[in-house]
This record gives sequence, C-alpha cells and structure tokens, in this order.
Amino acid sequence: MGGWGEQDHPPTSGQVTAAPRPRLARCAPVTPQTGIFALGTPEHCYLELDLAPGAAPEELVRAVAGLSGPLSTTGGVNLVVGFRPELWERVAPGEAPPDAEGFGEPIHGPGGFAMPATQHDAWVWVAGGNRSAVFDNARAVLDALRDVAEVASELTGWLYGHSRDLTGFVDGTENPSLLEAPGVVAVPAGPGAGSSLVLFQAWRHDSRAWESLGVRGQERAMGRTKADDVEFPDDEKPPSAHVARTNIEKDGEEQRIFRRNVAYGGVTDHGTAFVGFARDRWRMHEMLRRMAGATDRIRDGLTHWLTPLSGAYYTVPSVESLARFAPADDD
Repeated sequence: MGGWGEQDHPPTSGQVTAAPRPRLARCAPVTPQTGIFALGTPEHCYLELDLAPGAAPEELVRAVAGLSGPLSTTGGVNLVVGFRPELWERVAPGEAPPDAEGFGEPIHGPGGFAMPATQHDAWVWVAGGNRSAVFDNARAVLDALRDVAEVASELTGWLYGHSRDLTGFVDGTENPSLLEAPGVVAVPAGPGAGSSLVLFQAWRHDSRAWESLGVRGQERAMGRTKADDVEFPDDEKPPSAHVARTNIEKDGEEQRIFRRNVAYGGVTDHGTAFVGFARDRWRMHEMLRRMAGATDRIRDGLTHWLTPLSGAYYTVPSVESLARFAPADDD
C-alpha cells in the first residue's frame, strides 16, 4: 500500500456521540499520511462523501480507516483520506491542526466574484500509475463505504505536461522540497501532531479566452515568464499577478503550501484540481481571500479566466490517529 501511510451541516439529530478515546502520547513519533508526498503518479480520482442517513460519524471514520484492506497495490496505488474538520473533532478531539475548520461560507470579491463553499464529510484521494488501477481501487473504496457514506462528488484527474498545468505554465514552482514538505504539511508537535489540512477545489479553465491573451498577456496575469518560469521583478509585476496574490507572509516569513495539483476533465470541459496541504488553515484561507480580492479589492489575474466550482477543507489525520480506528487484524 503506497499511502496512508455542500454546506457545512451539524450531526444528524439523535446520533450517539462517540465515547472519549485516549489521546495519542504527545512524545510518541507521529507520521503524516505518506501518500501526500508520493509525487509522479499520473492518474487520480478524488471522491467527496457525505455521511449516509442513519450512520454515525465514528462509523464513517472506522470504515475509511479500514480502506487499506480492500485496496490493491497494483500499479503503485496511493491513498490519502480526510474528514470534515468538525466531524473529525467530534470523533477524535484534539487530533487536528488547532485552527481546523470547514469551508462554511463563500469568499466574495469585487465584480460579483465568489469562491463557493461546498463542504462535505469525507475526502478520499486514490492515485496510481495507471488508469485501470485507480478506477478499480476507487470502485473498491465506494463498495467498502456503501453502508456509511454517499458520493457527493467525483473528479478524475490526470498529469498534464509533466510539471505544467493547463495554462501552459509550470505549476508548483514554490513547492518545498520533499525534505522540507513534512514541516510545511504536518503539525510538528503538540495537539494534532502529524495531522494536516487539505484545501480541495476544482477550477474550470476558459482555455479559448486564456489563449486569446497571447503569451505576454498570460505572463502578466501570472507574474512569471511562460517558457522558462522566471518570476518578474517586483517593479514589473502587476499587483493583480497570481504570484503576487498567492504570496502569503507572516512576521516576515513566507507561509508555504505543498501543492499536488493536476488537470481534470476532457477537451470541452476541463481545469485544475487544486490540492493544497498545510499544517494550518489560516495560510490557505488567506491566500484565497487575496485571490478573490476580499482583502483589498484587487483580484488575482487568473480569476478572470479560471472559475472556482467548489471549495472544501478536510482534516488529514496522522497515520497513528487513523490506525486507532482501523479494524483489528484477523491474525
């Protein structure tokens, strides 16, 4: 196994709250789900799920934690799972990033622009080396969860142009190296150690309109050169450039995100699946607010050509947190 390791809604009335569980020893080592860092997989399937009527939150967590059983390793399949932050906090209190919170409200910007909030209860990401393996394993996931969850959305992703996205520009230029990524992704110590938050969005591209800009117009919207990926000097970079809007600093330190974006869709309807991991929610939500122009009414240049269709945050528990809910081995 390669990896563990629409609106926000309250729990269904009448559900029984899970009994308190002993928390993880804070001195013990904790491990982020390893599929987060499994670069190079060309095929992807993202499933967003809602709790089935009559099912309890802990039943959903147990079923998701047990997914490694029905899955095959054929084709180098990786699995990463997450839960609506409020649901996970109810089942495993104190085992998430301290500011974990769902995407409960849209983000509004000038010109009627809005980033929608489409929060669901669970998120499953299956990635692998070939389409058949991802397809078969995603079906196995749904079969294993059929009694506790309903499919809210499914998105098929694929790797486009190696390091580039459908705009033709290099994607993930500012990503930390794999040596640095765990420190960006996971809470390092204390409550929620080893856990992460993922921001999951689908952005539809208006490719024809984007291409009509020409290379120079695209570069000004992005803030980088297209051919060789060189960032514009600050005095040449428009304040609306994507690079300028997504650069988040706190106390003079850049707040980085680990991106695992891929393309989705077909020739007539396509875009970018944004998959961003961080050890806190603040940096990702501030990035979105800046992109929308909610902070200073300057919209990200890309938002005139790319349209956000969805938006959700999920707590991605540590391996150790998930393991406590997994079924015991038969032997």
